[in-house]
Amino acid sequence: VQLQASGGGLVQAGGSLRLSCTASGSALSFYTMGWYRLAPGKQRKLVAIINTANSTIYADSVKERFTISRDNGKNTGYLQMNSLKPEDTAIYYCNLEGFGRAYWGQGTQVTVSS
Repeated sequence: VQLQASGGGLVQAGGSLRLSCTASGSALSFYTMGWYRLAPGKQRKLVAIINTANSTIYADSVKERFTISRDNGKNTGYLQMNSLKPEDTAIYYCNLEGFGRAYWGQGTQVTVSS
């Protein structure tokens, strides 16, 4: 399975971005999808996950601001990020997990200026 993440960029605080993660090589519908982020000097942390039943979990720091979703017909998952803060600055990675394996995308940089 290969994952292609896109949609990162530079945005001012309070702005929005939508990240996309397109899977190839297998059907997205078989997997739990997650978004993680790696900020400078910190460990990679979970941002949000959505399972095959479309149940979601969010990190406390992004609740009410970020929304994870998936379009299995397009084999693509999304992370809608609103009300962005400078502390959201990080490299964002998409992840698929299922059948005892995990797959990672290449990461997309999100930079939020104050």
